Amino acid sequence: IKAPEMKKIVEDAGLKLESTHYGMGELRNNLSERIDFALGSGQKQMICSSFGLPKDAKMSDWLKAVDELNEIGAKTKKAGIQTGFHNHHMEFAKIDDKLIYDALMENFDPELVKMQFQVAVISIGYKAATYFNKYAGRFISAHLADWSATTDKQVPIGQGNVDWKELFAAAEKCGVKNYFVEMDPETFKESADYIHKL
Repeated sequence: IKAPEMKKIVEDAGLKLESTHYGMGELRNNLSERIDFALGSGQKQMICSSFGLPKDAKMSDWLKAVDELNEIGAKTKKAGIQTGFHNHHMEFAKIDDKLIYDALMENFDPELVKMQFQVAVISIGYKAATYFNKYAGRFISAHLADWSATTDKQVPIGQGNVDWKELFAAAEKCGVKNYFVEMDPETFKESADYIHKL
């Protein structure tokens, strides 16, 4: 699908195409083409969905990927697009007693790479609000999900362990621009109802 066609499909559905996930491979190997697609479809953010590193990657591998994404971020910035990075659970592992996520935050250029926080890491004990407050101004968006410690399962927003009032207050203060729901479709209605009542 060509960029203008994608833009029309999205806008005809009453939505806006602000941001898309891109794999590290396509950013590395086809960056100019991806930038053109982003511009042509109206995107303001290009988010790296994952570095695609193996489970046994060393901290040096993570930091090498950080340097590469910083360089990519400099190129997208020239085109008027903000690069971002989306975490998964793996970034909250430790290597030699150092949390990978903290190492990323220390080494990403704050102007070139903003963060998209995966709220689902609440399931392993990490709160989005903690990071929004700790690294104010570093986040551009968030993927919303909720999780219940009682059932150890994903649940509709407002029915789990995330303190949503705290999260949205911290997100607003630290500059988060977009929220994306990333949950099973059967949770959508109850999640939307809860969010609209906040």
